[in-house]
Amino acid sequence: MALTVEQITDPHIASIIDQERERQQQSINLIASENYAPREILQATGSVLTNKYAEGYPGKRYYSGCEQVDQVEQVAIERCKKLFGAQHVNVQPHAGSQANMAAYLALIKPGDTIMGMSLREGGHLTHGHPVNFSGLFFKVVSYGVNKETELIDYDELERHAQRHQPKLIISGASAYPRTIDFERISHIAHTVGAYHVADIAHIAGLVATKLHPSPIPHADVVTSTTHKTLRGPRGGLIMCKEKYAQAIDKMVMPGIQGGPLMHVIAAKAVCFKLAQEKSFVEYQKQVIANARTMAQEFERRGYRVVTGGTDNHLFLVDLRSKKITGKRAEEILAMTNISINRNLIPFDPEKPLITSGIRIGTPAITTRGMKEQDVLEIVDIIDTLLLNEGNETVFLPIQNRVKKLCDQFPIYD
Repeated sequence: MALTVEQITDPHIASIIDQERERQQQSINLIASENYAPREILQATGSVLTNKYAEGYPGKRYYSGCEQVDQVEQVAIERCKKLFGAQHVNVQPHAGSQANMAAYLALIKPGDTIMGMSLREGGHLTHGHPVNFSGLFFKVVSYGVNKETELIDYDELERHAQRHQPKLIISGASAYPRTIDFERISHIAHTVGAYHVADIAHIAGLVATKLHPSPIPHADVVTSTTHKTLRGPRGGLIMCKEKYAQAIDKMVMPGIQGGPLMHVIAAKAVCFKLAQEKSFVEYQKQVIANARTMAQEFERRGYRVVTGGTDNHLFLVDLRSKKITGKRAEEILAMTNISINRNLIPFDPEKPLITSGIRIGTPAITTRGMKEQDVLEIVDIIDTLLLNEGNETVFLPIQNRVKKLCDQFPIYD
């Protein structure tokens, strides 16, 4: 009988996993960077491929016995190329951060100037935050959004690039609800002699299904994770034009990594196959529909939604009109098994650990099968909780509503 991820004989760890399975089942997950991997992904990740050390690349390994894992990696590469229309793919990065590190170091040198979106206005740690490798290795100048529109100001981005002459410009975001003009950013980058790295970690599923414009034809290098809107295993990947292939591969291994995680690469291959199915396109359409419905309902109830809505899988809610911080909202919602994350809004007066806003994403609840009528129920639950802060009498009825909704939509049958 083949081993499965369910057969864990260590009682302590098995118990913790069971508790986590129950937590996930009984929680409404609105964290924009999380999702639920299909069983096929879990099975591949828990397979015997875990045992194989395979430093190097298909056909060029430093260990023997790699015939099967070579096939697995090649399948993952070819499926990813087809899914995104990429010239070259590296599926070995363990995470999105490693993918970004490899991309930067393959193109430029430590000490060079990079330009990325400010974390305070929607960017990511690896786009130049001072505590991250990107801020430690490189000189960083940041761009952000227009204070009035809260949208990326591409004219100002261009002036900023001309002023600072970066060697590399990073596009992409972790908390930006609108369509990104990758073509315009590529034009700006190439005008000043800079490389363009597009980080699509959050919107990869939307890009794969053509519901967001792809950076592949325009950017020099594209990086991503596989576990957010792509709904795959936790991991990263790099796509690039053929002329950068050798530099990218060399920087991933031996540059920043050793042996690849072959069980995860197998799961990535499964992920890329599932993402080519018609049902995956319909899923992504529902992700966007749910996000837009929720954003509109929050606005109807008197909340300010950053940029006035969303084009993708997430949106930001400004809580200042309700006299509550993002941190407090996160704590209140957690008490009734609703998971969101506090998040800075553009030009936020609060500190990053407090924040004036929350970030809400719909990939996970949409995977469970929830649709517009269900997300309206979730907004009503959130609104009731936030308007009754400190009123414990509302908690039990809300907990019952959350449980009823979760029971209606099991994660794994």
